[in-house]
Parts: sequence; C-alpha cells; structure tokens
Amino acid sequence: MTRQDARKRDEQILLEGPHSRSRDFLLVLRAVKDFITGFRGLHFVGPCVTVFGSARFKEDHPYYALGRDVGAGLADMGFTVMTGGGPGLMEAANRGAKEAGGRSVACSIRLPSEEATNPYLDRSVQAHYFFVRKVLLFKYSYAFIALPGGFGTMDELFEALTLVQTGKVASFPIVLMGTSYWRRLLHLIHRMEREGAISPKDLSLWLTTDDLDEALAHVKKHTIERFGLLERRVPRPSLILGEPRVPDPRAP
Repeated sequence: MTRQDARKRDEQILLEGPHSRSRDFLLVLRAVKDFITGFRGLHFVGPCVTVFGSARFKEDHPYYALGRDVGAGLADMGFTVMTGGGPGLMEAANRGAKEAGGRSVACSIRLPSEEATNPYLDRSVQAHYFFVRKVLLFKYSYAFIALPGGFGTMDELFEALTLVQTGKVASFPIVLMGTSYWRRLLHLIHRMEREGAISPKDLSLWLTTDDLDEALAHVKKHTIERFGLLERRVPRPSLILGEPRVPDPRAP
C-alpha cells in the first residue's frame, strides 16, 4: 500500500464507525496534531478574510479575474487574504493579494485529486482532515467572500451561514460575488424562508453583489469600523517556541 493509499484509508476509517479504543485514540491524536500545526502556523498572520471559490476555473476565466480583484482589494484594506490554497479561484485571490503588496496565506487539504498549493502564498499549513481545515479557515477570519464554486465552496459557505445564524461566531459579513451564478441557490434559500425552514431575519446574513466596491465597503463597515480590527495590537511570536512571524510586505 502506498503512502497516499494509507492516508486515504485512514480518512475512511475515521468515518466507518466504532473501532478499537487505541485506533480511535490515534485518530484523535492525528487531528490534534493538525490543529496544533495550524494554530502555530497561522497565529501571527493578522486579521484575515477568507475567500472561498472553485479550484477548477482557469486563468482565462472571468471569475479568475474577479478573484484577483477581490484579493487585491482586501489587501489594500490591510487584511491578510486566506484561502484553501489550491488552484483556480483560490489561487486568483492569493495572487491578487500578493500583487497588491499584501499578505497571502492558506490552509490546504491533502487530496489525491488536487494539485499542490498555489505559488502565491506567504505561509501555508496543511490539514489531514476536512473538519480541521474548516476550523482553521474560520478561526482567523472576520469576513467571508464566496466566489463561484462547487461542493466544497457550498460546504464552506453554509458553514459560515450556520455559524453566524446560530451565534457560534459574531455577525461577521458574508459576501457572495457573482449574482447570476448564485441566483438559483438564492431562490431555494428564499423558499426555505417561505416554508418556515429558516427565519426571515436569516435572509440578511449575506450580501450578494457584482460590485467589488460594494463588497469591500460591506466588509469594512462590519469589520474594521465595527471591531477596530486593524488597530489591534498584533501578537508577538515567541523566540523560545520558535514562532516566526509572517512578514508584512508593507512594513517599513
């Protein structure tokens, strides 16, 4: 069995049900290791905005250009842009941030079908389990921007909506860019409200727009102006623990 096959088998075992206590304990340790690696690697990245989006749209696609503009706009505001680290629209957002002179980070996942992390990252951590990766993507971010994407993007988007809806995180802004792409999904969500599956107030949890300036203004209003994020003191790394800071390209 190859190492890749062993990793895949490990993930399948996690979801197969009860196992021996020692096997389950080892799985817990694997998850804990992922968390510690992520916490140490991302502790000093600064206030982030996480950008979700498909790995499958290539550089010549209009959505890729949109992703670069989003990354650049967030970097110009002073945010660190965080993505899942893959190609496609994740790469576009990271690239836009780097080209604008901002910081660009990622939390990636080990998948046999995925390419290596994109080359526009100041720092990247890699998770073995999806649930660990999602915690890391949400832990360090104060806003979430969803670009067009597939199952993974939908999973992350609805995780953000659920966390805000249930009060597990503060009412951080959620922005959907690309109105035509999201139209049918929004029709379904509005039906959820009409049928009583969600509350009318839940329809205000996100902003849908094609206007980058409107999206950035929404993020600014509900993060920088509300929480004073970029005025907070940035924690200092511990030399004893060997914690390197992510360099700020704009620092004098």
